[in-house]
Amino acid sequence: MVSSRLIRLSSICTQILLLIINVNFTQAHLGPHRIPAAYCFNDKGNYTTGSTYQTNLNSLLSTLFDANNGYGFYNSSLGKNNDRVYAIGLCRGDITKGTCGTCLSDAANGLTNNCSNQKEAIGWLPNCMLRYSNRSIYGIMEISPAYNAWNVDNVSTGFDAFNQELSRLFNGLGGKAATSGDLRKFASGNATIPSSNIIIYGLVQCTPDLSEQSCIDCLEYASGGLGSCCNGSLGVRAVTPSCSLRYENFPFVGQTNGTPPPSPPLATPPANTAIPAGKKSKTSRTVIITVVAVVVSLVLIISICIYLRVKKMKEKLGEGDEILNTEALQFDFGSIRTATNNFSEENKLGRGGFGTVYRGRLLNQEDIAVKRLSRDSAQGDIEFKNEVTLVAKLQHRNLVRLLGFCLEGNERLLIYEFVPNASLDHFIFDPVKSTHLDWDSRYKIILGIGRGLLYLHEDSRLRIIHRDMKASNILLDGEMQPKIADFGMARLFDLDQTQGATNRVVGTYGYMAPEYVMRGHFSVKSDVYSFGVLVLEIITGQKNSSFRRGGNVEDLLSYAWKSWKEDTASNLIDPISKSGSIPEIMRCIHIGLLCVQPNTADRPTMATVILMLTSYSLDLPVPSQPAFYMDGGIESSSDTSLRWKDNSGVIRLDLSKSNSVEYVLDG
Repeated sequence: MVSSRLIRLSSICTQILLLIINVNFTQAHLGPHRIPAAYCFNDKGNYTTGSTYQTNLNSLLSTLFDANNGYGFYNSSLGKNNDRVYAIGLCRGDITKGTCGTCLSDAANGLTNNCSNQKEAIGWLPNCMLRYSNRSIYGIMEISPAYNAWNVDNVSTGFDAFNQELSRLFNGLGGKAATSGDLRKFASGNATIPSSNIIIYGLVQCTPDLSEQSCIDCLEYASGGLGSCCNGSLGVRAVTPSCSLRYENFPFVGQTNGTPPPSPPLATPPANTAIPAGKKSKTSRTVIITVVAVVVSLVLIISICIYLRVKKMKEKLGEGDEILNTEALQFDFGSIRTATNNFSEENKLGRGGFGTVYRGRLLNQEDIAVKRLSRDSAQGDIEFKNEVTLVAKLQHRNLVRLLGFCLEGNERLLIYEFVPNASLDHFIFDPVKSTHLDWDSRYKIILGIGRGLLYLHEDSRLRIIHRDMKASNILLDGEMQPKIADFGMARLFDLDQTQGATNRVVGTYGYMAPEYVMRGHFSVKSDVYSFGVLVLEIITGQKNSSFRRGGNVEDLLSYAWKSWKEDTASNLIDPISKSGSIPEIMRCIHIGLLCVQPNTADRPTMATVILMLTSYSLDLPVPSQPAFYMDGGIESSSDTSLRWKDNSGVIRLDLSKSNSVEYVLDG
């Protein structure tokens, strides 16, 4: 009881703190909000007081406004190597240069005071945004962290018409801001709601360093999250590092303080009546003393609340719960239940080891895929939070995009972009659908998966080991482009970390690397192994666990190796693909065998794999016998188990329930 009261109290205190920080924003009649004037990236590194980095940071922020480009956007950097600081400032497109300078100055003071030792920080004031980092942030679309604020008053009638007009308004403004040629990437306008005679005034803005498509994508993301927080609200502000949008039911564009039109004047005393000067002075002093006393009390209460909340969260979550950073992505359960027609059978897309996936449509007409995790799912809270916090930070054309999540009672939902062509296994392992995949399509899929893995391993801000690469976790969009999905088993590495270990081995038999199966060791090379298996499956059109040649059941890797040694590797090619480039197919078989080498050092990195796939001038090394080679085929017995053998002995996995395995290593 005491703990729950503390949590509720700390929550109230945090809202009070945000009200004080964002006084001007509150004046715009926006109620519940979570837009911080200073957000510190605690996981991006710290600098020491008096260091060269701090000197460069202070100098850069003090001169940033001098880098005038004429349209309210300021971008600069200072320093060298690890002490280099990058900064971006963006003012709202309708404010004056003087107001812009004041806003950026206030933002700089707020960030450096509140994030006193963090190398990366961002803050949003009503008229500007300021961010700095120890990495280049120019020209990169970033949507995290994202925050929404909204008016507590909702439209009373014509809910659907309101949403339709709002969607139409922002679609038009987004396209105008991105493509009109205006260097500010800023647009404003209004729309009338016929059913209620309400006029909605809106604006959108991207940082001018974004491409047209990135600007549109960012605004679509920002507007797409409104349905989960503020459906029908008469005023909303949504911000991300790369774009923002806002609408109100009053004109605010061109008003630098962002406040609604002034209220009617109060009744004034008769012309011949004067207010004594002494009384006015006494009243002013009373008001000032009262305000100061209230503010001091609030600051004291807030400090206590923050301490209690941080202490409580650390006790509950150990090192802290990263899912709190994704609050802006949270959907309410009711809206998802409506979108999926109460999770109806006709909306079911499929079922996996962790739950059922449904198709849905949000009120803004966006199609979504909803993974409803089963209560007895193998994926627990850790995996759920893992998937949310990891996938929300990843942006690549070959990764499925996470739109949000829902965590309500026993319900745990993940909301993804809808990918129309389901998963790869539905095509390559289906005798009918596989006919739609000629070699060019399969090669494009192999290359796309490789590029997605390369992004996870080396090109993203994080280093992600997927740990469950398989055909059912590769989704295909309308153009048959592959998208890597299902990050419930993924692990996050430090950028300089090369290997991890676990006593809890999870994954799918046939795709797991030997060092992971036997010792719990995993690395980027574990994913490379899985990729190699996947490449051979795509080429043959058959599963690694039930590869058939004639009337015999073979192990795919073993058969591929024997065929390679005997110079009959062309027997591996799916007949549908034989109209394609045979040298290109043979090269992919060669690359697949290199990826499944027993020693991690002998496997290529994904960067090398992409180079091998795209550069025919590169000579490939000769592969050796793959891991888990079985000379006599798959052992079959009534105990429905699979035995893999290598120099260390026999590994036995129970297959009686499903093809997903989980076991705990001794020690």
